[in-house]
Amino acid sequence: MQEGVFTENLCKRFGDFRALDGVNLVAPAGTIGSILGPNGAGKTTTIRILTTLTTADSGRAFVAGHDVHARPHQVRSVIALTGQFAAIDGGLSARENLILIARLHRQPRRVAKAKADELLERFELTSAASRHARAFSGGMRRRLDLAMSLITSPQVLFLDEPTTGLDPPSRERLWEVVEDLRDNGTCVILTTQYLEEADRLADNITVINHGRTVAVGTPPELKLAYGGEIVEVHAASDADARRAAKSLALTAGLDDSTVTVNVGSAQARFRVQSGTFTVAAAVRALDAEGLDFIDINVHRATLDEVFDVVTAAEHP
Repeated sequence: MQEGVFTENLCKRFGDFRALDGVNLVAPAGTIGSILGPNGAGKTTTIRILTTLTTADSGRAFVAGHDVHARPHQVRSVIALTGQFAAIDGGLSARENLILIARLHRQPRRVAKAKADELLERFELTSAASRHARAFSGGMRRRLDLAMSLITSPQVLFLDEPTTGLDPPSRERLWEVVEDLRDNGTCVILTTQYLEEADRLADNITVINHGRTVAVGTPPELKLAYGGEIVEVHAASDADARRAAKSLALTAGLDDSTVTVNVGSAQARFRVQSGTFTVAAAVRALDAEGLDFIDINVHRATLDEVFDVVTAAEHP
């Protein structure tokens, strides 16, 4: 594997609580690896271990080829972390924030100024370079925060829910920056509460639940393996929807208890393996029963639906 991030069977306890119970993660250089999981699943603990903010009780972790436990100083020299809240000084201008970080990393003043100007242009902040950061919008603050993380040109960048609270245009612009970093060889580790964000950005996704890795794959692989396809039928009434649900479950070889009927919206919905059910099959089954319907569609499961399936299956 090209040097990026690698963990094997990471475990961590806090007293009697087992925060991590075997987390495995692989993200080569030049890729975006996303860590997903419910609140309390172990995402933050994993990031804290990888960024040397805490240590694992057992297991292995390497960042840019460095053993996190044995060589924490080397790890810190090649990473950057952007947390959930922008860590900028509102009393300084955008340029001053960037120069401050560069100088703290012992870059010569001339180099620091040049790097600041380069990042201001890259993040479309040049026109606001002299304004106090406290006057920035949320999107501008997040872009400045990310720019500050890139002062040292890290080999591995950790992004912890970077677009929380941003409006759609600001999120889109930040996504483009992250994709550009990936394309230029940076390994990006992303945690997010927006599953469409992981679907858009991630080359590989690791789902963690109750401290364990429960699913790994590209977004299409996960959708195929765990989501399958979703069949939805809109009927004229709730009663018709229930009858349609029983008929289609029988046609699909499923127990009708696996079919969800949304009361009030007259909609029946269930999941099948990809390629095993078609709209034509559904229409034939309903026609055979003399059931009227308004609409039928079969579509690939979304990452949200995959997430629900994977985490529900792992619930204790």
